[in-house]
Amino acid sequence: MKIDVLNIEGKSTGRSVELPSEIFGVEPNDHAVYLAVKAYHAAQRQGTHKAKEKGEITGSTKKIKRQKGTGTARAGSIKSGLFRGGGRMFGPRADRNYNLKLNKKVKQLARASALSTKAKDGKIVVIEDFTFDNPKTSNYAGMLASLSAADKKSLLVLSEYDKNLLLSSRNLKKAQVVNAKDLNTFQILDAQSIILSEGVIEKMQESFA
Repeated sequence: MKIDVLNIEGKSTGRSVELPSEIFGVEPNDHAVYLAVKAYHAAQRQGTHKAKEKGEITGSTKKIKRQKGTGTARAGSIKSGLFRGGGRMFGPRADRNYNLKLNKKVKQLARASALSTKAKDGKIVVIEDFTFDNPKTSNYAGMLASLSAADKKSLLVLSEYDKNLLLSSRNLKKAQVVNAKDLNTFQILDAQSIILSEGVIEKMQESFA
């Protein structure tokens, strides 16, 4: 798939690039995408939720009634989860790890599936490599406006870390800048407009194919 290269003013540079078919032209695998998004959300969970169990509740340990003859179930402690104010039975414990393991090829397939879907829908834009002399939000917002992405969730994918671009974008609620090596399936699906720097395509082919 060939796509025109634009400048930051949204005008054609007269050049075009070929998007690698092994990344932007695969048959989408919905299940791989589902697993990748599920793993992403699981990794966001802190796992610090905690409930007190019977041994952690402050209260008397005296046996509250005799063992037999009451007509009700036996009970040995007011701290039991059966009573109001007692501990929770089998409650969540702190430091639980929710991470899900995905094979490398499943991650690659999910990422390629998401990119192929965006390419098919015409939501990928390629711009020539650029940078800002100083961090300035208005410059970045102007670039997005030129690319008709000012009111959309945008994702700029760079081949290398660029501090000025990162600082220029972080005050814009719907804008995100990411290095190619850190790109994940959820970010691709969540973006309404994906902006690729011209130099990142070759790096993506090396890393993702």
